[in-house]
Amino acid sequence: MTAPKIRIYGDPVLHQPARPVTEFDDALAALVDDLFAAMRVAEGVGLAAPQIGVDLAVFVYDCPDETGERQVGHVVNPTIEVSAERQGGDEGCLSVPGPYHELERAASATVTGVDRTGAPLTVSGTGFFARCLQHETEHLHGVLYVDHLPRNRRRRVLRDMEPYEWNAPMVSRPS
Repeated sequence: MTAPKIRIYGDPVLHQPARPVTEFDDALAALVDDLFAAMRVAEGVGLAAPQIGVDLAVFVYDCPDETGERQVGHVVNPTIEVSAERQGGDEGCLSVPGPYHELERAASATVTGVDRTGAPLTVSGTGFFARCLQHETEHLHGVLYVDHLPRNRRRRVLRDMEPYEWNAPMVSRPS
């Protein structure tokens, strides 16, 4: 199986809200598998369905938590609650390949949704894993981390993108 290519900033699917999943079937299971495959090839810690061109509310993660313990899973139709406490840290994105930028996020996050069979689940994280949960949930709302940056910094980050072999061709160079 060949992993799907990851879409780059500027691709319309990345900038619109994802549709809720309504069918919990083999196609959804295959999508979750495709997301994990693409994330592994790109050596990422999280990936949302729009990043491979699918406008459904699904993301996967394989990310260390604050203690260094590896958290692996997927969430369908997530909602998120975050703490008031904030923390800074570098953030990057497989759809904005190459550059990282400092971004403040909530120190803890809890995502509620369902798994690929429709069974309810709740995932909580702190530190880097909380950042991952927030980042991936935002992808499903059409928001990328660079959208939080002031315009001049966002332009600089986008100018420094360096697509990799696991990225889909760029639709157009962002300005």
